[in-house]
Amino acid sequence: MFTLAEVASLNDIQPTYRILKPWWDVFMDYLAVVMLMVAIFAGTMQLTKDQVVCLPVLQSTVNSKAQAGTSGKADVTTVETTTGQAEAASMKTVSSGSAPTVTPDVPLSRATSSQYQPTESGQALKKEQKDSSGRKTNLDFQQYVFINQMCYHLALPWYSKYFPYLALIHTIILIVSSNFWFKYPKTCSKIEHFVSILGKCFESPWTTKALSETACEDSEENKQRLTGAQSLPKHVSTSSDEGSPSASTPMITKTGFKFSAEKPVIEVPSVTILDKKDGEQAKALFEKVRKFRAHVEDSDLIYKLYVVQTVIKTVKFIFILCYTANFVNAISFEHICNPKVEHLIGYTQFECTHNMAYMLKKLLISYISLICVYGFICLYTLFWLFRIPLKEYSFEKVREESSFSDIPDVKNDFAFLLHMVDQYDQLYSKRFGVFLSEVSENKLREISLNHEWTFEKLRQHVSRNAQDKQELHLFMLSGVPDAVFDLTDLDVLKLELIPEAKIPAKISQMTNLQELHLCHCPAKVEQTAFSFLRDHLRCLHVKFTDVGEIPAWVYLLKNLRELYLIGNLNSENNKMIGLESLRELRHLKILNVKSNLTKIPSNITDVAPHLTKLVIHNDGTKLVVLNSLKKMMNVAELELQNCELERIPHAIFSLSNLQELDLKSNSIRTIEEIISFQHLKRLTCLKLWHNKIVNIPSSITHVKNLESLYLSNNKLESLPAAVFSLQKLRCLDVSYNSIAVIPVEIGLLQNLQHFHITGNKVDILPKQLFKCVKLRTLSLGQNCITSIPEKVGQLLQLTHLELKGNCLDRLPATLGQCRLLRKSGLVVEDHLFDTLPSEVKEVLNQDTSIPFANGI
Repeated sequence: MFTLAEVASLNDIQPTYRILKPWWDVFMDYLAVVMLMVAIFAGTMQLTKDQVVCLPVLQSTVNSKAQAGTSGKADVTTVETTTGQAEAASMKTVSSGSAPTVTPDVPLSRATSSQYQPTESGQALKKEQKDSSGRKTNLDFQQYVFINQMCYHLALPWYSKYFPYLALIHTIILIVSSNFWFKYPKTCSKIEHFVSILGKCFESPWTTKALSETACEDSEENKQRLTGAQSLPKHVSTSSDEGSPSASTPMITKTGFKFSAEKPVIEVPSVTILDKKDGEQAKALFEKVRKFRAHVEDSDLIYKLYVVQTVIKTVKFIFILCYTANFVNAISFEHICNPKVEHLIGYTQFECTHNMAYMLKKLLISYISLICVYGFICLYTLFWLFRIPLKEYSFEKVREESSFSDIPDVKNDFAFLLHMVDQYDQLYSKRFGVFLSEVSENKLREISLNHEWTFEKLRQHVSRNAQDKQELHLFMLSGVPDAVFDLTDLDVLKLELIPEAKIPAKISQMTNLQELHLCHCPAKVEQTAFSFLRDHLRCLHVKFTDVGEIPAWVYLLKNLRELYLIGNLNSENNKMIGLESLRELRHLKILNVKSNLTKIPSNITDVAPHLTKLVIHNDGTKLVVLNSLKKMMNVAELELQNCELERIPHAIFSLSNLQELDLKSNSIRTIEEIISFQHLKRLTCLKLWHNKIVNIPSSITHVKNLESLYLSNNKLESLPAAVFSLQKLRCLDVSYNSIAVIPVEIGLLQNLQHFHITGNKVDILPKQLFKCVKLRTLSLGQNCITSIPEKVGQLLQLTHLELKGNCLDRLPATLGQCRLLRKSGLVVEDHLFDTLPSEVKEVLNQDTSIPFANGI
């Protein structure tokens, strides 16, 4: 036999699962335990005390078989009954197991033999009972034991013998059915994960903090206290509801969440500061909840399994109740036994008494009562399961009671588990809902961020850029720390890969801020912050993957001077960018677009009248349509780089105010159209570098106002004399071509200050080159030059001389006459520098101290 502890283990579940046990499951578990105890108690009683006691039915004449066949009652009428005391003594003797004193041929009467006696007069019956002294049977003790055993199996109904075991089996089935969903692997894993996450969410300090702040915000007294505390120091938001954005203004919109930056939220330091470890655990919980929700909402297996096991319990209850009620009356004391052992015993009929009948009947009635209660609870459970849609769960009540208006509704198994938790305690769902709110997660990130990035730490990251401006670069943070806006002397702010960047009203105290970089950072701004940026921001850099990431408020910065857009602006997205016109950027002067355009977006022409510089850097995509350039009459600088242009676009010749043209990294082979540049009277700089130009047409002489000409990285083999007729030319760059000879006409360029011919095939330097006495930079590296003329000393303004990569064996001593040339500006091999006289080297080495002195 098994113990109660072994059976109870079937009903054992982890203590943490109790939050998924509604009151009816708990009640049914207790009922199952009581039914189990009833079954085990009945079984134990049967094993120890269950038996029947049988006595033979005596006849008046032992050999009168014929009369017995005629009428059973006639046989019984001749039997002389014994007194009740004799029968009791006999039964005591049998049951005690001691050897009785049996006298043959003396029949033993029964206490209940009166029902077999014929009807007699009352006087005769009294007389017989008074005079009779009983008749003993001829059976010995072993025969009584034998008859008792035989009649136990023949006369006793099967239900009296097996009721405890049936009750035990039924109870075990009910116990298993109640907890199968906790044991089944596919549901057990989800339940275990859910309970684990739920417990951590309930105990998380962030949950307590978020709910306490909600209650604090709901208190009118607290609001007044916080409003009056706006003079608090750093890390305090100063945003307000004044000037809240309209529906058409692309600002941060109100979501109903009271952590929103539009509300004057004053964070008390003792409440705001969250332990770093607790903050990291809360962040991990947000991620776990997000992944668990995505996993569990895909199916409704847990819900279906719970419904099935409830239906099974209900069917089981109906089955037990139906067949058990029919057998209640089958359990009784008296049973007639007719064993076919007359040749052994000498008697044909026995009357037996079942000594456990009374107890079993009471236990059976108790079991039926418990089953009825169990069944009614099962029916209630089914009613609850189908009364409301349990595969949908709304946090509407939580949203109403708290500030987390963005908590989403859930479905399927996730919803069912939350419904079950509500039956335990609705506070669990409320605290769990905190970790379903994106606003709550953003607030946690904000608090953790502000705790980590203090004012002192941010100050250490401020640096000086090339323009000698104070610059702060923040990279891959969860948000923008509040302390950033306390750096009032900051000039440049760079935000990169910060998807949840928000710019509060505190930015208005950064009076020096004029340049902002948003790299993959669709920042949101408050109304007050937007007003400040609209009036003060001068330069904005936006880097994006898709044009939809460009913040809408960018197109409303009316005082913006420079706009740099870097990202994907293909033909499909051009329609999107066209939705947000640049027409409002009335003061925009510089527009730099680095993208993959096939045509210049039409909305750029909206700012054409006041645009002075347009830069388009393509990624190799061919720029086909350029007609809109004609509208940009005020453009002074135009760059069309890497646009796969094969010729100089004709639309450029209409830009009468053009001063600088850069067509770098295209596929231009011929520049015959250069003659048309004579109409561009203001054109001073022409950059045709990194193309495939083979020769320079003589018509270049008509572009008389050119001051800078860049033709490096082409396929030029010679320089025509027409180039040297450009008397205003100050910079000529023909590096990295195939030029072998420097024409003597170069001496005509009296205003030439920078000459670059590095990476060609020049072997001789003409003396006329050194008539260009205004030369400051002379790059002759990577050629085939064998000697440097002594006349190099005539270049008194020379500050940079590159000779590295030639075939020189010495340097002229006249380099010492170049008063402005220093060793740092002399790019040459070390062994050649050593060939100079010591006094020359001493002059050139003065650069180690002179720049330092100048710097001071």
